Amino acid sequence: MSMFRLAVCAEMVFLDLPFDERVRRIADLGFEVEIWDWTTKDIDALAKTGARFSSMTGYIRGTLADPAGADELLRTAEQSLRVAEQLDSPRLNVHGTGLDNRGLPVVASQVVTPAMWLQAARTLTRLAELGERAGRVFTLENLNTAVDHPGTPFARAADTVALVEAIGSPHLRLNLDLYHAQVGEGNLIELVERALPLIGEIQVADVPGRCEPGTGEINYPAVAAALNRLDYTGVVGLEAWASGDSEEALERFRAAFTLA
Repeated sequence: MSMFRLAVCAEMVFLDLPFDERVRRIADLGFEVEIWDWTTKDIDALAKTGARFSSMTGYIRGTLADPAGADELLRTAEQSLRVAEQLDSPRLNVHGTGLDNRGLPVVASQVVTPAMWLQAARTLTRLAELGERAGRVFTLENLNTAVDHPGTPFARAADTVALVEAIGSPHLRLNLDLYHAQVGEGNLIELVERALPLIGEIQVADVPGRCEPGTGEINYPAVAAALNRLDYTGVVGLEAWASGDSEEALERFRAAFTLA
């Protein structure tokens, strides 16, 4: 048995089904559910599925590191909080800048200046205050710039750790994505040990290919054992494409994070 709760991103599995049916299938298999852009979803239909929602994207547009973009991020975060209340999603996910439908940054930054770091910290402080008032937690996700998200500022796990640590609010935590961290930085168990007090959620997929555990190079059973040793009792979310049959992919994920 594992100590962690398991969730699955409905954007990446059961792709032949309507979205609300994907959510039902995931929930029927015993997983919590994660979604991305809520503006493209029928929220009432999702609420009626009876699924337990673990997280959702916490903004529509905006950036952390310039004042106008920060205002837009915070404005759309308030809209997202209202949807999170409808779905009872405890966590809302954000990135260093808005991403387009290909995962590319709306405002790319090849160099992150000291002024941008200061503005990002101010933006995240305000975001944490929004979360506190709403009784929700915003999570800042690390990404990789080598394969999936080139030009995204504050993308490395080291960057997100530094920002979340600097804000020091329980309403701003890390969404520690181990797929992205493996592509960009490696040393996953050491990273988990370092980041553990700041983690709101962990997301996983294998490398290369971004499919379920067991399809690539990451030893996820060893990661699961380390999480157990560290007494992590939060959510581990599968944010991965199914390498074949979606239900089989979910069972491979479950097996990798089920301790003997």
